[in-house]
Amino acid sequence: MKEITTKTGDEGFTSLRGGHRVPKTDLRVEVNGLLDHLNSHIGIVRAMMPFDAEVCELLRTLQAELMVVMSHIATEDGEENPRKLNVGHLTAQMEQHILKSTAPRRFVLPGDTELSAFIHLARTQCRNAERSMWRLNQEHKVKPEILAWVNRMSDFLFVLANETAE
Repeated sequence: MKEITTKTGDEGFTSLRGGHRVPKTDLRVEVNGLLDHLNSHIGIVRAMMPFDAEVCELLRTLQAELMVVMSHIATEDGEENPRKLNVGHLTAQMEQHILKSTAPRRFVLPGDTELSAFIHLARTQCRNAERSMWRLNQEHKVKPEILAWVNRMSDFLFVLANETAE
């Protein structure tokens, strides 16, 4: 079995996509940690969802796209990333869900249902990641479609939390 421990990060450095070494405090590493955290929250939500093929599939697709977005965040400036982004298509899917939702568009206290509370947790993590992405954008340009996608995802999670609070 291949070793998981490489010990290459023991001195406080890690690798971006392509092998470029950066401090673990690099904002790209921070943003990817927040996106990874968001991905885990969405995984909990998906695992808790009563079976709704459309929403479960969209959540799974969002999770997979988060991994692609993370690879783009971890790509050194000036380098090409061969992984294709599908954020435009997914933004449209989330917008369609938001438009057809009949859930009230009001803020609710998280906790009306366990599932709704976990979706709100994912939503707030999404907002944390988005704020850090905007800070990152000041140093390393983030593709505008990624920034819009993350913003729309928090809207989608807000609506989904309200739908499950009933």
